[in-house]
Amino acid sequence: MKGLDKPRRNSMDKRVELTRFVKEEAHRLGFTLVGITTPDPPSHFDVYQRWLEMGNHGGMSYLSTERALHRRSDPRTILPECQSILVCGTMYLPQDSSASTSTSPVQISSYALGEDYHTVLKERLESLVHIIEDRLNKPMKHRIYTDTGPLLERELAQRAGLGWIGKNTCLIHPKLGSYFLLAELLLEIPLQPDSYFPFDRCGACTRCIDACPTNCILPDRTLDARRCISYLTIEEKQSIDRDLRGAIGSWLFGCDICQQVCPWNQRFAKPTDDPAFQPLPFLKQPTVADFLLLKPKEWRKPLIGSPLERPRRKGLVRNAIIVAGNARDESATPFLAKLLRSDPEPSVRAHAAWALSQIPGREAQSSLQDAADHETDSIVQGEINHALSTS
Repeated sequence: MKGLDKPRRNSMDKRVELTRFVKEEAHRLGFTLVGITTPDPPSHFDVYQRWLEMGNHGGMSYLSTERALHRRSDPRTILPECQSILVCGTMYLPQDSSASTSTSPVQISSYALGEDYHTVLKERLESLVHIIEDRLNKPMKHRIYTDTGPLLERELAQRAGLGWIGKNTCLIHPKLGSYFLLAELLLEIPLQPDSYFPFDRCGACTRCIDACPTNCILPDRTLDARRCISYLTIEEKQSIDRDLRGAIGSWLFGCDICQQVCPWNQRFAKPTDDPAFQPLPFLKQPTVADFLLLKPKEWRKPLIGSPLERPRRKGLVRNAIIVAGNARDESATPFLAKLLRSDPEPSVRAHAAWALSQIPGREAQSSLQDAADHETDSIVQGEINHALSTS
């Protein structure tokens, strides 16, 4: 029996050694948090199904396809050979986050001020794969994902010991808060799994729920995406409901409110010196006018490699219009009037009409009346008529 135990111990020793090596290399590549879990099916899949059944995913129909559900129900449907899942977290709060503070004229979620994390994290995990393959001296079947992959990544992160899922739906680390991005690496090699994080340290606190301007946070640690400012400013491709426009405030892209008020962030969150997540030049001190003036053929130039490419020009200008309307700044009137008069996008013109109705002054009223005589799109005309009746 002792002779049989020796190969087993050697195998375990090698697994522990390889696990230590993988974690060390992941940290060296820039990942702040690194944990390992098994590819077992998620235990909270029923919560995800109910969330979809309630329609809380909004227009993100790709989440509810039969294929997507099947793949999220078991990581092995993605990679049948999978024996381990490496879950990595990267801190993203930039050292200069003035564009995401409540005093800024336009606010952008902190994670979006720098480079697109999908590209950054994928490249880092690809480098890690090459390092592991060199160590093993053979190719290795694997899959790399960020939040676009068919995984319930926050549950995987909790299983890997990285923290707990807070009431605001973010994964919270007890010593670092929640300002980090997750990425996963499915591996065909066996690694030593970490222990599940067993604690819920939100307690009786409801600061995130109380602070949410749109009341989108639900009691079961999910949210109604249709009311979430992040969804509205990024994923919503059509018109934003009038009832929600005012609640968007000065958020042009994303929203950090539920994280800003979290005691765990207020106490423990620290800026990162990671160059990938420092503000791009265009986003260091952004103004509403910067986005109202984005040209149809040139809008992408200052935003290449940024998450802000996702809503495209139509979404960014629409969001800037809402911010301008909420600010009730008369200096924005000429920009809004021009957009209402001549922008090629009906959605942009429609929101410009609403924004002008929020701004005092004869110039705004005159612009609406002039547009009413020339607009041919019925939806835009409806917004103009509503604006004139309420301004």
